[in-house]
Amino acid sequence: MLAQIRARMPELSPAERKVADHVLKAPHAIADQPIAQLAALANVSEPTVVRFCKRLGYAGIHGFKMALTRSLAAELPPSPVGVKSNEPLEETAAKVIDRQIATLIHTRNQLSHPRLEQAIECLASASRIELYGHGASGLVAQDAQHKFFRLGMPVAAYTDAHNHAISATIAPPDTVIIAISHTGRSRDLLDSLEVARARSVVVIGITGPGTPLARLADISLHADVDENTDIYTPMLSRLAHLALLDVLAVGVALRSGAEGRERLARIKHTLNQRRDLPDPPETR
Repeated sequence: MLAQIRARMPELSPAERKVADHVLKAPHAIADQPIAQLAALANVSEPTVVRFCKRLGYAGIHGFKMALTRSLAAELPPSPVGVKSNEPLEETAAKVIDRQIATLIHTRNQLSHPRLEQAIECLASASRIELYGHGASGLVAQDAQHKFFRLGMPVAAYTDAHNHAISATIAPPDTVIIAISHTGRSRDLLDSLEVARARSVVVIGITGPGTPLARLADISLHADVDENTDIYTPMLSRLAHLALLDVLAVGVALRSGAEGRERLARIKHTLNQRRDLPDPPETR
């Protein structure tokens, strides 16, 4: 949540920024501060504190405090993973895997279920699904393409800026685009999505909170991962994005009911036939 507050600073009013600054300076103390005390320490009025909470998507101070407490409880260690060149390999492995586990738990705890439900409904009723992503996000898009393809849905993944620009120009209006980007600020990606949205194509963004992609998307699913992908190869954000797309694919599969299960069974039967090898000839 702290990363979300920092990312949304430009959207806040000057008074709301005072509340944000106070929260960022002493987040662990907020849970024990009544709204009057919080307002006094931030040098703002109590209604300003409530407006700040609502700006972040909470009904009031109580919901904000609960979400902040959960976020701090699942707080991740510093990025990238704190490994050292001279430490034993088992320590390095433990740090890398432990941080990956913590990232997935953090992503689960921060997930917006209403937005997730809305995204699944849009995907289940789409005539076609298209996935846009660059670099590591392109690999995530290709993985998701395989999952939706196995569900029998028309789907394509575009990792080249020219190709997704063409896609955005000609995709039918009942297409749903899933755009994947940790930073959410690739100009080529945003340009294509603006073209698609001008044609009333629904865009689902999988990105960090407060990014340009999050603001542009019709439905934004946040992966709030503290990872500097300007310097480091994406690892944690990639895992979070894969997990979110797995949830979307499973949700769409469940919507397909008996027909979807029968389709998956046929696919499994075809693949099993290709895996079964004849018994080797007997040797005398």
